Amino acid sequence: MLPDLTQYLWIAWLVLAVAFVIIELLTLEFTFLMLAAGSVIGGLGTNLLGGPWWLQVLLAAAVSALLLFTIRPLLLKALHRSSQPHPTNVDALYGMAARVTTPFVDGRGFVRLDNGELWTAELAPASPAFSAGDRVVVTAIRGATVEVAPLPSSPAVGSSAASDSPERSAD
Repeated sequence: MLPDLTQYLWIAWLVLAVAFVIIELLTLEFTFLMLAAGSVIGGLGTNLLGGPWWLQVLLAAAVSALLLFTIRPLLLKALHRSSQPHPTNVDALYGMAARVTTPFVDGRGFVRLDNGELWTAELAPASPAFSAGDRVVVTAIRGATVEVAPLPSSPAVGSSAASDSPERSAD
């Protein structure tokens, strides 16, 4: 005689839950974590309490759906609440202050940004010519050239034009 395969269904629920957890570790969106919890709570829990296989499947699906539509949105909201976008690479240069290192000739010169990088610079439209040592602010980036304009004379403390990060100085 063949053994009744439903007596080994608890192994299937455990394997399914572990597979869902492994997939969740690859996706990190809480979807498969909710399916794993539904498999353990609804499927394995009902199996251990002696429920028939169809009830195990039904409760696993119901618990998974309940978790997907109630707990998952709350977890995603909590996860994304603390993540504020920080500009990186070229996007971080917009609004950064700089010091002119060579006088502008024909609208072009060199500036040293507050992060220490030396860039070729062009004057923004309607900007006066700058001499060495003048403070300017980056208004645009065109390839390997920054467009600069005069730094506002009295920036407010903590404004983005004056200082976005603690390592920048206002000298």
